[in-house]
Parts: sequence; C-alpha cells; structure tokens
Amino acid sequence: MSWGTELWDQFDNLEKHTQWGIDVLEKYIKFVKERTEIELSYAKQLRNLSKKYQPKKNSKEEEEYRYTSTRAFLATLNEMNDYAGQHEVISENMTSLITGELTRYVQELKQERKSHFHDGRKAQQHIETCWKQLEASKRRFERDCKEADRAQQYFEKMDADINVTKADVEKARQQAQLRHQMAEDSKAEYSSTLQKFNSEQHDHYYTHIPNIFQKIQEMEERRIVRIGESMKTFAEVDRQVIPIIGKCLDEITKAAESIDHKNDSQLVIEAFKSGFEPPGDIDFEDFTQPMKRTVSESSLSNSRGDGKSEPKFGGKSKGKLWPFIKKNKLMSLLTSPHQPPPPPPASASPSAVPNGPQSPKQQKEPLSHRFNEFMTSKPKIHCFRSLKRGLSLKLGAGPEDFSNLPPEQRRKKLQQKVDELNRDIQKEMDQRDALTKMKDVYIKNPQMGDAASVDHRLAELGQNIEKLRIEVQKFEGWLAEVEGRLPMRTEQARRQSGLYEAQNTSAVNSCAQDRESSPDGSYTEEQSQETEMKVPATDFDDEFDDEEPLPTIGTCKALYTFEGQNEGTISVAEGEMLYVIEEDKGDGWTRIRRNEDEEGYVPTSYVEVYLDKNAKDVQITPENL
Repeated sequence: MSWGTELWDQFDNLEKHTQWGIDVLEKYIKFVKERTEIELSYAKQLRNLSKKYQPKKNSKEEEEYRYTSTRAFLATLNEMNDYAGQHEVISENMTSLITGELTRYVQELKQERKSHFHDGRKAQQHIETCWKQLEASKRRFERDCKEADRAQQYFEKMDADINVTKADVEKARQQAQLRHQMAEDSKAEYSSTLQKFNSEQHDHYYTHIPNIFQKIQEMEERRIVRIGESMKTFAEVDRQVIPIIGKCLDEITKAAESIDHKNDSQLVIEAFKSGFEPPGDIDFEDFTQPMKRTVSESSLSNSRGDGKSEPKFGGKSKGKLWPFIKKNKLMSLLTSPHQPPPPPPASASPSAVPNGPQSPKQQKEPLSHRFNEFMTSKPKIHCFRSLKRGLSLKLGAGPEDFSNLPPEQRRKKLQQKVDELNRDIQKEMDQRDALTKMKDVYIKNPQMGDAASVDHRLAELGQNIEKLRIEVQKFEGWLAEVEGRLPMRTEQARRQSGLYEAQNTSAVNSCAQDRESSPDGSYTEEQSQETEMKVPATDFDDEFDDEEPLPTIGTCKALYTFEGQNEGTISVAEGEMLYVIEEDKGDGWTRIRRNEDEEGYVPTSYVEVYLDKNAKDVQITPENL
C-alpha cells in the first residue's frame, strides 16, 4: 500500500489532504492551549479562595485556630492550595510537552511538506517539457515529410514537361533530394525525442513521483503518530498529578478525622475559665425594723433613677456588682466627704428646713460608710490597684499585668508574656555572641575591621538584655502571685462559696470585695497578705483627669453658712445661689458647683434645692434668685 503506486495521478488531492492534516494538528494545539488556560484560571481561583479564608495575622481569627475543627479547616485550606499547585503543574507540563513541542513540529511539517510538493511540481514540469519537445519534433517531422513529398511531385512534373530546360529540371531534382534529406533528419530527431520522452515518462511515473509520494505518505503518517503521542501525553500529564492530588485529599480526610470534640470543649473551658468559685448562699437581711433608706450594698448596682435592688452576687460570677456602677457615681463615692453631714444650726428648727435633717443612722452600717472608712484609713495597695484598673479600663487603657482578666486567663497571658520576653532575650544574646566573635576576629586581624566599632552596639545589647531581664522578673513575679492565688480544686474543697468567702473575709472587709469584683467588671487577684503602703493621692486622682464635668440638674440656695473643712466639701455663704450637679443619694450630702473649678459637697439640710428634670445645663439668672 503505497501512495506512489496507488495515487500516482492524485497529486492535487494529496496536496489538499496534507494541508487538512496540518490544520487538524493546529486545531489540537489550540485545544490544549485553551485547556492550560483553564487549568491556570482554576488554580488561581482555588488559591484566591484558600487565601480568602486564611486567618489574618495578629487578629482574633488567628486565636480561633487552636480548636481542632478550625485547625482541620486550616489544613483543608493549605491542602487546597497544594491542590491548586497541581493544576498549575498540569498547565505547565501541557504547555511544555504538548503545546510547545507540537508548535515546533507543525513548523517543521510545513517546511517538509512544502519541499516534497515542490519536488513533485518540478517533476511534473519536467515531463511536461519533454512532452512539448516531443510534440515539436513530431510536427517538424510531419512538416518536412510534406515538403519532401511536394518537392518530389514538382520534380516529376518538371521532368515530364518537354518545354522545361534541363537546368530547371536539375534544380527541381536537387530541391526534391534536399527535402527528402530534411525529412529523414526530422524523422531521426523525432525518433530520438520519442525514445527520450518515453524514458523520462517511465522514470516520472515509476520512480520520481512514487518516491515523492512515498515521502509525503511518511510525513503524513508521522503527523498522525505524533498527534496520537500528544494525546497520550495529555492523559499522562493528568495521571502524574493524580497521586499528589490523592495525597492532598487524604490529608484533608486525615485533618477531618483529627477533629476532637472533647478537646475543643476543654479548650473552651481553658479560654473562658475565670478561676473563681460559684457564689454561695445569700444571707437573709431583715428589713422589718424601721430604718433610714441610705446607700446600701445592694444600691450600688442601681442606676441613678432606678429604685430596684439586685442581689449582691448576681450574674455569672461574684464580680458582677461593680460593672453596674456608673463612672460618675463611683467618683462620688471616692470623693464624697468621709463622715456624716453636720446637723443644721440650732437656731433653725429641723422642721422649718425644706430638706430637713436626715433620719437617724440605720443600725446596719451602709457600704458607703465602710468605703469612706477605707478611704480615710491606710489604703492597701491592692485595693487602689483594683479601683484604678477598673477605671482605666473604662477610659480605654489596659493594665500591664493583665489584672483586668480572671485569674486563669491572667496566668495564661502572663506566661505568654514571659515566654515572649525570654525569646527576645535569647535573640539579643545571639546577636551579642555574634558581635563578640566578630570583635575577636577584628582583634586578631585588624585589617578586617576596627574592633572598637562594635563596642557601642555591644553596650546597647547589654542594656537591652538587662531591661528585658527586669521585665521578665516583673512578669514572673506577677505570674507566681497568680499561680499561688489560684484555688486547688479537690473533691470537697471549695464546692461551696461559703468556704471560699471564709478564707477571704479579711480581703472583703478591707478592700470592698476586691477579690470578687472591681470597677467596670475587671477582676483582680492581688494577695490579701500584700504589704500595706501609702499611695499618694495624685497617683490615684490622675486616673480621672480626663473625666468630663457632670451636667447641672438644677440650682440651690444656701440656707446657712457652711465651712467646708473636710476633703471633698465646699464652703458656701448663706443666701448664695449655686448649681446642683448631683442630688442627695441618701447619705445627707448634695454635690454642688460654684464655677468650673469649684465644686464639692454640702449638707443637704443646709441648702434648698430646685431641681429641673428637663434641663441639661441650668443657668442661674435673676429670676432664679
């Protein structure tokens, strides 16, 4: 089966067929190229998808990935990233092994095809030329034969005519002989040309054309084989990455199987465990005896206009008393006078005073008086710390020792801080060791550098290391304090908060329940055995420098002259008009303001108050007087 013998006369059809074969190959190249673009696009979309759901650095999401379920999801994202990488490998291999190779092969194929068909056309042109030569020789032979025949007939006519001279007859005879000779020569030339043409024609159809067509056939068969090999490569490229893709899927399955619901539940406990004990039973308070309504322990949790009381230890933990205290109310507790207000002058009848003297002090001492006693006595440093922490948190600042957190969470944060500082120390020490070695090299080989040039940096590193060590000691002290404070949980120990309260009675009485709560709901864990020390008032008062002034809620007129000699009080003259910024809370004191810089407390019985509930900022005018 050869195109040279079977298709010897189908030159044009073979030319069209081979061109169609090249078009098919180019079409397949285009198909593979578009497949690689799809793979690249798919890989890019997978990578973007994986990146979109990756946790952001230094964010809350990063902390959530300590749970096994979220870690499994993170592993799935990473494996999907690798999965996308395999699709990129498919695209790269198809581009290099198929698209690139076939593109070069097509160019070579076009050149080879062009060469073969050029040789075929050349052979055709040669046989056509030989045919033309044969035709010309044949026509010449035919013409010469006719001319010789006419010359012979003319000679015979002249020879038979008696009137023609002998010279004319001889001339006609010579002309006839010449024409016969020319006819013989044309015959010989035609015969030679015919033999030559037959030989050329035989070679053309049995040698040259079959050889050319055989080469074209081989070229076409190579093209077919090559496109088949490319299709196999197309499948192999996919098959090569299947094991890796399968491994990615196996890792995703493994990550899913590693999810431990029990462990995640334990992590929730570790994340939110406060370290406190549940509250104990609430003591019964007997209100059957008539007593004066003053600021009690239960009223601390109420807002200014709310008369409802709440349990002392309501909520999730014992520290839910302080968070309900408004900032300004707490300020009033801290800055109000430390003793009961004096009675009005004896000359005036108590019943004549609009805001008469308060009823006798109730038998149970209110918490505000306890707090006042605490403020006048030597404060324990941990009480001040607890107040300052709560207020600083409300103002947006965070304590360095994480005292705003429950004990268990505080211990974790302190441990993390200690580990971080230790890593920084190790890093600084590594730098110092490297510089020390460099200095030794400079000392031994002065031409390499000046040894004194690293002294300044070594000194800086030494100072940094010392500072970091001091920080480590500070945080380790806080950590030891917390670890020594955390309760030991046994089968019978601290199941009831009554036992816990009994162990901390001194702390409750001295610090106004510092252990259980602090302003703004921040927890504190300082030991009750901590050494007492005096704290300058400015150290505590600085926490309130940025507090906005209270709005005026009315005006008042001084009924008597009052000399404010205690801290937090203000002197007033009889008949003076002043602004009211906080009404009596039941302790017998009213907070007033004279101007922006002068405000304080006066006995409620010394002033006549005119409240304006709708006024945000009351102005004193002659009409008020």
